[in-house]
Amino acid sequence: MPTEVLMPALSPTMEKGNLAKWLKKEGDSVKSGDVIAEIETDKATMEVEAVDEGTLGKILVPEGTNDVPVNTPIAMILGEGEDKSALKDGKPSVAAAAAAEPARQQKPADSEPPGQQERPAQKAPAQPKFGTVPPPQAQVLPDPQVPQGTEMVTMTMREALRDAMAEEMRRDGDVFVIGEEVAEYQGAYKVTQGLLQEFDARRVIDTPITEHGFAGLGVGAALAGLKPIVEFMTFNFAMQAMDHLINSAAKTRYMSGGQVDVAMVFRGPNGAAARVGAQHSQDFSSWYSHVPGLKVIAPSNAADAKGLLKAAIRDPNPVIFLENEILYGASSPVPKLDDYVLPIGRARIVRAGNDVTIVAWSIGMTYALKAADELANENVSAEVIDLRTLKPMDIETIVESVKKTGRLVTVEEGWRQSGVGAEIAARMMEEAFDYLDAPVTRVTGKDVPMPYAANLEKLALPSVAEVVEAAKAVCYR
Repeated sequence: MPTEVLMPALSPTMEKGNLAKWLKKEGDSVKSGDVIAEIETDKATMEVEAVDEGTLGKILVPEGTNDVPVNTPIAMILGEGEDKSALKDGKPSVAAAAAAEPARQQKPADSEPPGQQERPAQKAPAQPKFGTVPPPQAQVLPDPQVPQGTEMVTMTMREALRDAMAEEMRRDGDVFVIGEEVAEYQGAYKVTQGLLQEFDARRVIDTPITEHGFAGLGVGAALAGLKPIVEFMTFNFAMQAMDHLINSAAKTRYMSGGQVDVAMVFRGPNGAAARVGAQHSQDFSSWYSHVPGLKVIAPSNAADAKGLLKAAIRDPNPVIFLENEILYGASSPVPKLDDYVLPIGRARIVRAGNDVTIVAWSIGMTYALKAADELANENVSAEVIDLRTLKPMDIETIVESVKKTGRLVTVEEGWRQSGVGAEIAARMMEEAFDYLDAPVTRVTGKDVPMPYAANLEKLALPSVAEVVEAAKAVCYR
């Protein structure tokens, strides 16, 4: 049966791309991994690899075609012994066409952009294929911060972040957003969608591609009493602005004896996405949590993203708000409250258990909750804690859990040495040593620059199986 080659996604949020060039022609022999075409968006160019060995039987989308939806069949590869008669007149199978159709027709979640009565039709972001696990689906405990009986609204994390910024901008005229593509393009990941239309270009400001420049401008605005939200397209690019973050934003309030507030938020995606290479896949959680003067937040779901971003915008200190690109499209319930604000520095017990404590944050919660489900099938009761804030860190909640379970596993996509998990392990030695029945175990990303190849990227990231194995090991199972 012929194998279909589908239009791939450069990132989990890509919806369509341009088929720039075919590097193989019909009738050419191909092997798995051979580059057969190039696709491009306004941000990047990517090679399309053959997914099987055989002959390129039919090109379904000619080169030069623009706006090809993700998951659309673009070519068909004939296996050994097959000829063009197997191609059904050169058309993709009915099943493939049906599979591609949702990518063309899906609309985003219910919540509308601020300042707009009706949202234009928009394709749902493609789901990540490599090195990730689905969003957490395990049954969770009620959030003690949400009043009982509160109505919940399902929305994606990107919508929750957008609503948080819009609400704070309506509440306080000193709040503004600045960064690359935050205005006219509606945000590189559509997180700022609709803000320009409601608040105009004076408060939603597009900048040149110069992180050092606009981060410094943001710090200066904060020193003058405004409350900037500085968006980095990715925290990988924030390396250009580290002097402003570490030497100006983080230190000024202390060095001025509290006379000068630096009330600002640096936000954007942090960590691995999907096949974006070593320089775009780094997790800087431990870097920022090491610095006095910074608060560091890493939410795992839409409700926490909204409540904690609102708190971060109101905080008199600079806050590093670490989002995750793969979680932007994940939907979860958000309380329908007039002013939903969560306290910074407080972890949440998401799932109660008695045998082992699993601590995670951001996308690490996907591994933790999935592992807890699998462990339950083997009669291991895991308590899962979402740290939510990395600095200040809620060590007390972890200690109280360890007193009950006697065992601890931490989960993070960042590197092992000097990671957040290492800090948690050290604090357990100081504050909960007598309660531990096994060594604290860390599940982390591997100590290598992130590979580009999909199979190697998957191996470089943590897995649910590794979390399960670690939990069973500390339980001596």
